[in-house]
Amino acid sequence: MHLPPPDGIAAPARASEAACNPMRLNRWFPRCHLGVLLLPLACLTSTGSTDSFRIEQQVITTSQGAYYWSQSRAAVIPGPVPRVILTTQEIERAGSHGYRDIYLLETNDRGRTWSGPTLIPSLQRARQPDGYDFVMGDVCPLFHARTGVVLATGKTFGFREGRFEDRTRERVSYAVFSPQSSQWSVLRLLALPEVDRAGHPFLAANAGCNQRYDAPDGTVLLPIRYQRDPKVPQYTTIVARCTFDGETLRYVTHGSELTLGRDRGLYEPSITRFGDRYFLSLRADHSSFVARSTDGLNFEPIVEWTFDDGRPLGSYNTQQHWISRPDALYLVYTRRAGTNDHVFRHRAPLFIAQVDPETLRVRRKTERILVREEGADLGAGFGVVDLAPNETWVVTSEIQPQSKSMPLSNRILLARIHWAAP
Repeated sequence: MHLPPPDGIAAPARASEAACNPMRLNRWFPRCHLGVLLLPLACLTSTGSTDSFRIEQQVITTSQGAYYWSQSRAAVIPGPVPRVILTTQEIERAGSHGYRDIYLLETNDRGRTWSGPTLIPSLQRARQPDGYDFVMGDVCPLFHARTGVVLATGKTFGFREGRFEDRTRERVSYAVFSPQSSQWSVLRLLALPEVDRAGHPFLAANAGCNQRYDAPDGTVLLPIRYQRDPKVPQYTTIVARCTFDGETLRYVTHGSELTLGRDRGLYEPSITRFGDRYFLSLRADHSSFVARSTDGLNFEPIVEWTFDDGRPLGSYNTQQHWISRPDALYLVYTRRAGTNDHVFRHRAPLFIAQVDPETLRVRRKTERILVREEGADLGAGFGVVDLAPNETWVVTSEIQPQSKSMPLSNRILLARIHWAAP
């Protein structure tokens, strides 16, 4: 079943759009570069770690208004000095899905100063004639090297009467940022087949909170989750091979249809390539899973995430993302740690550890704290991007403290990973 796109939303596979003029709208911050606080982090977890990298935590900005920042992720535009844009979204302080407008921050000096947050007019939440508010969400921007633009993928949120979320309105959405014009396209929808390989419809499909892989030839491997039955709120995950010409994202094919016969199935998938194989991490309500592939589409059976001693990783009901280095594969995740029961779904601190690509297990002795736990949820929406060969950034936002006595400053945080020279 496919609903027509709301007014003002580009239909699937349609390249034309209205021009967007950048607009400096800032409700809480002056029109100036934001100050930055750098906090070095030592290895706070495993003293047996042999990883040769240094972690530095940075506060990019802090919300001070009726809403707070969520789903903060960065994209790096290559150049002599990399240009970095960061998308973040207003969210209502009560609850987790009150998504509102999307904003942009930018740095041209490797994160020492930032401009913004600046409203993205073409992606504003808007009321439709049928009474639904419609907005893109769970946005994941990434520079598409073949075309020289930033392709941001995600999902659509629909709110009946502006208040009640209707998940049947979810769609795979995307938008394009042109570094040349510094303009964003309108929200667009990816056209999918009517049914999957098993003959089930693609219902409530979305590509939010994930990590995609772009091949050198420009092919996009986009992880997508969807429902097969409107009466069963259970997700199936695929990786879709897509083409992208700098304006329009088009579905070509997909492979394995991965699901789980309990709770909400498998969702919020993230894919990476390490060596000549692809690795897919998947969220489940009670745990998390991983699968391996030689072509990025067809995967071996899923395996529950564990440490190399056989014990469960303890990451559940949230996303995990990858860092693929020339010599090692890493996972960034949250988990039950024995000291974080006060944190919503144990989503802090953020950890980083090596993954054994043969056994598909996390090497416990390599685990380190990437972003400290200070009472807030850090794992609901974070992203990973390589700034340079020797530096990787992990960006996240603080949300949902578990006690009114816990003040929430709602900072957007940046963890810099400085890799040692080979």
